[in-house]
Amino acid sequence: MKLTTVLGAAALSFLPLAALAEGLPDLGGKEVVVVTENAYPPLQFLDKDGTPIGWEYDAMAEIAKRLNITVKYENTSWDAMIPAVAEGQYDLGMTGITIKDDRKEKVDFSDPYMRSEMLMIVRSDEARFTDAASFAADPKLLVSAQPGTSPFYAAVYEILDGNEENPRIIKFETFGAGLEALKTGDVDLTLSDSTAANGYVAASDGALKIIGAPLASEDFGFIFPKGSELVAPFNAAIAELKADGTLDALNQKWFVDYKMGE
Repeated sequence: MKLTTVLGAAALSFLPLAALAEGLPDLGGKEVVVVTENAYPPLQFLDKDGTPIGWEYDAMAEIAKRLNITVKYENTSWDAMIPAVAEGQYDLGMTGITIKDDRKEKVDFSDPYMRSEMLMIVRSDEARFTDAASFAADPKLLVSAQPGTSPFYAAVYEILDGNEENPRIIKFETFGAGLEALKTGDVDLTLSDSTAANGYVAASDGALKIIGAPLASEDFGFIFPKGSELVAPFNAAIAELKADGTLDALNQKWFVDYKMGE
């Protein structure tokens, strides 16, 4: 799968910091409390030693240097993240959060830092269907999804009939539980965006594969409490990271070079 929607011409090295930070605001070492889930590889997850790593951690480190902020990380579940940021418990949330109009009513988003596409993950020996249409045509086939997430709505509106209570959608609290259900044959399909799907397939030792054409695309952004003064500085930093090739270099590192499970 070519990550054409995510990758550009990858820059393999970073420019000197002094050359990059010109024109960005200096926030004077301000502490920014960032909440994440650590369950969305390769954006943010725990390595085999339990250390939080990933694309978003590297991007946040770059932004922190350029804006002169001190980042403090906290962890919470996906379900709790948007309400907690909306209530001001944290300054910023990051976990591959899709920019959506209904969410904009609760939190402010940064400009997009990444675009991804929804992909279909199946067992490597799957031969009963090859795309969304053939999956939908067989009423015996089941798809796993987390309510409230983009894969859930893709299952509902991109693959099935728009009915959120369709019994063919088997709901799980975490993506990992749904993926395990796919591996064990309890469901037949799992959806994930391209930022994570390729990583899961690569780490499956040949047990999983991606089929069909990509489904709906989506843009990711950081979230902030409504009216946050951090939005404008972060947007300026994101624009610079795009312009100087830093985001392309991170894409190369995490979506091409990094091997999940190693």
